[in-house]
Amino acid sequence: MAPHRASHPARAYEALMDAAWPAPDRHDLGEWVLRAADGVTQRANSVWPRDPAPRPQEALLEAARWYRMRRLPLIFQMADTPAYSGLNRFLDAQGFTRQSETLILARPAGPQDGHPAGAGVEILDEPSEEWLHLWWSVDGRGGGQARETARLIVTGCPALYALARDDDGAPAAVGRLALAGATGGIYCMATSPAHRRRGYAAAVLQALQSEGTARHVESFWLLVTAANSAARQLYQQAGFEEAGRYLYRQERPRRALTGCY
Repeated sequence: MAPHRASHPARAYEALMDAAWPAPDRHDLGEWVLRAADGVTQRANSVWPRDPAPRPQEALLEAARWYRMRRLPLIFQMADTPAYSGLNRFLDAQGFTRQSETLILARPAGPQDGHPAGAGVEILDEPSEEWLHLWWSVDGRGGGQARETARLIVTGCPALYALARDDDGAPAAVGRLALAGATGGIYCMATSPAHRRRGYAAAVLQALQSEGTARHVESFWLLVTAANSAARQLYQQAGFEEAGRYLYRQERPRRALTGCY
């Protein structure tokens, strides 16, 4: 699977992102895909408005009921494209917030990716307990049940997992490469606080790209929040360029109608 041609680059990655971070609980409304994962990560607990709904008010009511049954807020993941201008205006009128602007960065594979993983970086076919512990300690929210849901997400599609160790053998950084045909999505980049700014994240990134190229991946993409300047610098130095943006639109909590003020 390669990014399909679309009216805007960001839309070309929507199906890839959905496949690379699969929610275990899904409901297809036709135009919209509802996704849930017990609240673990916004992406896996959001609506993907795959196509414009001809009756957005009806679709919104059905989506609201579906998420309410799961005790989850109603959130949309929206690419920053003209295709969503009508839905954005509709959500504005409904009072939905805008949050967590995220960049989609991409680059083609090249000869520079052909080098094997450096010493101290392991490539795994499934996440080990060390890999999960480091990633969840940096990026996770919640206890054991939430971590188990996160494990289901990161193992929900073909993927590779990189683990970098320091000179003493302690886990220092991790990353994941989701394999979607001829493309590879880089996720779960996390470095332990004690090992930051020492080149471990760059080593993990290089190892994932090298292994992906060896498996005939033709291009890579990754996601980084617009506010994370340090990570953006790392990826730009590795040749990644912006291919689009998206943000989340979340329904504002409604005040309960009671006799108490």
